[in-house]
Amino acid sequence: MEMTREIENEIVTYLFEAERDRREVVKVTDKYPDLTMEQAYELQEELLKRKIATGTRSIGYKLGLTSKAKQQMMGVFEAIYGELTSDMLALEWEQLDFSTLIHPKAEPEIAFFIGEDLKGTNVTGEDVLRATQYVAAAIEVIDSRYLDFKFTLPDVVADNCSSAKFMIGSKMVPVQDVNLPEVGIVFTKNNEVVATGAGAAVLGDPAVSVAWAVNKLGERGLGLRKGDVILSGAITEAFAFEPGDTIAAQFSGLGSVSFSCK
Repeated sequence: MEMTREIENEIVTYLFEAERDRREVVKVTDKYPDLTMEQAYELQEELLKRKIATGTRSIGYKLGLTSKAKQQMMGVFEAIYGELTSDMLALEWEQLDFSTLIHPKAEPEIAFFIGEDLKGTNVTGEDVLRATQYVAAAIEVIDSRYLDFKFTLPDVVADNCSSAKFMIGSKMVPVQDVNLPEVGIVFTKNNEVVATGAGAAVLGDPAVSVAWAVNKLGERGLGLRKGDVILSGAITEAFAFEPGDTIAAQFSGLGSVSFSCK
């Protein structure tokens, strides 16, 4: 499809207002079925510009579809990325307000703290490790704006990959002190174990996942910046939660992170 300035503005406004007003909308491809992935990333970029104009700022990126099993299930062959903004960062000691969300789900991830700029299209996991200062336990809250959490790949990319909130644990570990693929995780909801996993679930190695993101960003002339936070991808499936629930993740070597919802 031809992405005119008028169509671009229409879609960006549609998604921006859906998130702002906390309401479900039908997916973009219902009206524009020929939307391409390249156009979806352009829409994502314009959506982030719209958000930044309201006073927030970009602080990093998040990865999605980093599980090979999930990719096969959805019939896709690569991950996706979205951008993190300062208003998405939530604090463990403050209850998450459910009324600010639509139909949220939580998933455990390993967060990378980038210590130097990293850009290119041939970046490796080793390059990512050299550029990373610390890693930490994290939980991402995803919250698609689409009706019933149903969408195509271009839809979810345009909607900034369902990004909503994230929390980071208080233990910052030098990346060289951790074998990322072997980091084990126990994910609980209201003190009951709902899933277990390991860092290897994220494209075999979370650092490889981050490298994929750098290379993909490099195709658009972008990259990681010193000080960025990167959520490397979900280690388990995502779990829905409601007011009154408590979600926690315990990571071997990285400590824990949790939140409660009101």
